[in-house]
Amino acid sequence: MGNPSLHSIHVHPLKAARGVALHEAVVEPWGLAGDRRWVLVDEAGKVITQRPHPRMALAAAEPLPGGGLVLSAPGREPLTVTVPDPAGTTTVEIWRDKVEGVLAGSAAHSWFSDYLGLDVRLVHLDDPATRRPIDPEYARPGETVSFADGYPLLLTTLASLDALNSLIAQGDHPDEGPLPMNRFRPNVVVAGTGAWAEDDCRRIAIGEVTFRVAKMCGRCVVTTTDQGTAERGREPLRTLGRHRRFGDKLVFGQNLVPESVGTVRIGDPVRVLA
Repeated sequence: MGNPSLHSIHVHPLKAARGVALHEAVVEPWGLAGDRRWVLVDEAGKVITQRPHPRMALAAAEPLPGGGLVLSAPGREPLTVTVPDPAGTTTVEIWRDKVEGVLAGSAAHSWFSDYLGLDVRLVHLDDPATRRPIDPEYARPGETVSFADGYPLLLTTLASLDALNSLIAQGDHPDEGPLPMNRFRPNVVVAGTGAWAEDDCRRIAIGEVTFRVAKMCGRCVVTTTDQGTAERGREPLRTLGRHRRFGDKLVFGQNLVPESVGTVRIGDPVRVLA
């Protein structure tokens, strides 16, 4: 992988909303501190994502000390939300999992319901240590995850994005490129590697924190959503389908599971351990 280093760090305090760039982040067993600890659900308790609701890309959730949020979105006044009292829980359905979370107040529910035009509720994950185990096919006993799609962290590399953008430029929709990294909503972005070098990693260290590479990240329609306008195109899925198809998955990035905890910082060396 050459001499790779940590180029950028990103958390998404509210699943499906805009990401927040950080200079450093605490790595907890279930992911970066504050990442995807909040989620919106519909009346049935099913998670709201950008897949059917691309306007979620325009909503921002700035983290506050203590775990609260400041919500903002086009046409809406900002709203401050505090961490709710975990006296009672509600069931959240996220893919095949059912997870207990804590409802925020009615003001937050109304704020987002008005923005999206459907009845939704805002839910906080109060206890990520026990609420949601990782898929046992790729996890060890006791490993858990927040409201992320499936794994604690997502790693991508600048070199792989450059390679993908070169392929897009040679494809059917060159006008849609080059794509920015935020299309892929990663947690950690690594510089100084070869293209697709992450495919061959099984364990890595970022600074002093070690991670197991659980599996390649299969991509969905969210990657075709412009995170600044909420408009959709065909890329990168068209190009990934031609050049990065592994089985039935179109792959970009690697899912990580922390093996230790600590703090990662921009500029930290990234080492391949296996």
